[in-house]
Amino acid sequence: MNLLRYLLLLALGLISALFAQPSESDYYSLNHIPVEEGVILEVGGVAFMPDGRMAVCTRRGEVWLIENWDGDNPSYTQFARGLHEPLGLAWHDGALYTTQRSEITRLTDVNGDDRADRFETVYSWPLTANYHEYAYGPVFLPDGDMIVTLNVGWEGRGVSKAPFRGWLLRVSNDGKMTPIATGMRSPAGFGLNAAGDIFYAENQGDWVGSGRITHLEPGDFAGHPAGLAWSSDKLSPLSLTEEEVTDEFGTMYEAARHIEELKLPAVWFPHGVMGISTSDILLIEDDHFGPFAGQLLVGDQGQSIVMRMFLEEVEGEYQGACFPFREGFGSGILRLRWAPDGSLIAGMTSRGWAATGAAPFGLDRLTWSGEVPFEMQSIRAKKDGFDITFTQPVDPRSAQNPRNYAIQSFTYRYHHNYGSPAIDIAECPIESIELSEDGLTAHLKVKNLRLGYVHEVRVEGIRSQEANLPVLHPYGFYTLNALPGGGDPDYMGESNVVAVSPVLNTPKHVTELPEDWGGRVDQRVEIRTVPGLKYNMEEFRVKAGSHIALTLVNPDDMQHNLVITRPGQGQQVGATAIELGLRGPGQHYIPPSDQILYHTRLLEPSTEETIYFAAPSQPGRYDFVCTVPGHAAVMRGVMVVE
Repeated sequence: MNLLRYLLLLALGLISALFAQPSESDYYSLNHIPVEEGVILEVGGVAFMPDGRMAVCTRRGEVWLIENWDGDNPSYTQFARGLHEPLGLAWHDGALYTTQRSEITRLTDVNGDDRADRFETVYSWPLTANYHEYAYGPVFLPDGDMIVTLNVGWEGRGVSKAPFRGWLLRVSNDGKMTPIATGMRSPAGFGLNAAGDIFYAENQGDWVGSGRITHLEPGDFAGHPAGLAWSSDKLSPLSLTEEEVTDEFGTMYEAARHIEELKLPAVWFPHGVMGISTSDILLIEDDHFGPFAGQLLVGDQGQSIVMRMFLEEVEGEYQGACFPFREGFGSGILRLRWAPDGSLIAGMTSRGWAATGAAPFGLDRLTWSGEVPFEMQSIRAKKDGFDITFTQPVDPRSAQNPRNYAIQSFTYRYHHNYGSPAIDIAECPIESIELSEDGLTAHLKVKNLRLGYVHEVRVEGIRSQEANLPVLHPYGFYTLNALPGGGDPDYMGESNVVAVSPVLNTPKHVTELPEDWGGRVDQRVEIRTVPGLKYNMEEFRVKAGSHIALTLVNPDDMQHNLVITRPGQGQQVGATAIELGLRGPGQHYIPPSDQILYHTRLLEPSTEETIYFAAPSQPGRYDFVCTVPGHAAVMRGVMVVE
């Protein structure tokens, strides 16, 4: 009997191993770098010294030097303190450079005791004391000049009340400043590609439908009009005014046909599907991290993930695709840097910017195993569709079956409101498939290509030829601004727009006093959002069956909702909301679920809504959460029914 049981377990184990699916950790191992007790390492910037030590600046104004960062017991030395929220760090020509709230500062250790004893202002700018006036950088250019970016302020909308807020600035080592481009809202990350061109990462907000990455050149306008308050300055490289940017264009692509200076995003990162707060950009310089040399890695602060971005030049401008890469980091990723040994260092922080990674701060290290994952290596635009190149030869039978692919396109509204749902979602039927001789590239002839739209490409049925593996990340998003050779697509086909299911004006979302209540409200509850992904109360009490008027007030600078669920179901409902994918914003991140009792709509900043409901008749502790992706883990509370 024991022998039979052993043989059965052995057989089950072999079957399990045979059908086991590879995971991200099989190719890229993630390890936490220990932080010395007492050090609050809210990472703002990371740089490596010539001797291999890691330098880290923190949002609390400190700079630390870390030795043995790749060992079990790193040692920390405080190099500097007293800085004003530095959000970037670089080593150049014998000194560390950081960007504080109001200046670029050069920090030098003159006497060699591992303490900064010379602090020099390279260039400074004025502040208005608005909390949202973050400054990032510097990033050094090949000629030794620096670039920095300045956030706009926030007053219920993005504002630029101090010179060159919302701008990319170029600064020489002797302090000469040249404004390069504007139209930025919250440019937390920026960097260079292999050609030395500048790209910056933007976060969803007013005038920004979703996260996006844009190539910037002198005189470009990236879309947010607040910075145009300074376009009349004698140093400005453009003369566009705020008044010329309105909601009437509908989409950025249409606006760019009328506004010459408007630079379209090279790649859109769909909100909630590909991160919620794009951060740093880092070039993969060679093949030490897999077959992705020349592509860019992109961090995300809110979802604690790293994504991958492929770029190509089409008709003189960059466009391309984004893909998932690695999830599971310990906190919100703000900085990405290559270590001397070729591993990837993620500098993390979450105070005030809550993240799915539960730690408040830290350093994570990502190391490639040397094994090549089966992935979409790139998506390239063609006149009649797309070329999808894989990292390994594909199984011909699966790759030539149209049912193993799915493509749909969508876009975002270009307006002063906060964010945008994915709009005008339409299917893109595949007309034919042609496989290259080496089995690496599938050319898809696609109907209904649309310029100015993001095209979601899914390959969930494709298998590798040698090991019969599925694609590790079977989807990517290509931003199609132009076709090779120019012009419009040859065949648009039927639009076939996908409808979004209504979730408002239902028994779960009642915004007018019910007639059968006789004008009586038993209890009024007001809940306010507060910075850091929180509600101002974690618990409120109601009587079973009582008539409740609940008001959600959102003074925060991002969108939120409030969803009341059955006891203990808040976290699960939040996870289900993420699965809505592209349709999430349009459905106010309210998934179809019997676990949801009542909910508000998705509230923009500086708005509020009151909902009416009868408290459950069964006493208990009912969860309430914000179901915007990444928020439910920390933005939650309990309605106690007595």
